[in-house]
Amino acid sequence: MSKRRVVVTGLGMLSPVGNTVESTWKALLAGQSGISLIDHFDTSAYATKFAGLVKDFNCDDIISRKEQRKMDAFIQYGIVAGVQAMQDSG
Repeated sequence: MSKRRVVVTGLGMLSPVGNTVESTWKALLAGQSGISLIDHFDTSAYATKFAGLVKDFNCDDIISRKEQRKMDAFIQYGIVAGVQAMQDSG
């Protein structure tokens, strides 16, 4: 069996300062920080109260609600960044 390789030559990104490559780049150039108070869960048992969280994330147009319930957030982030990269690659 021959091995076929795929190369995606585009960019995709989700970060604490933006959910696209363009918005992240603009935020970084503007000197914005993505560090904020953790609000996704109770942090009272932890010493750290701040983190760089992905904000305003919505992948309903890419992943069905049913499939989202089966996935951890980091999997959803990877899928969305991958779709962005494929779209960017043309």
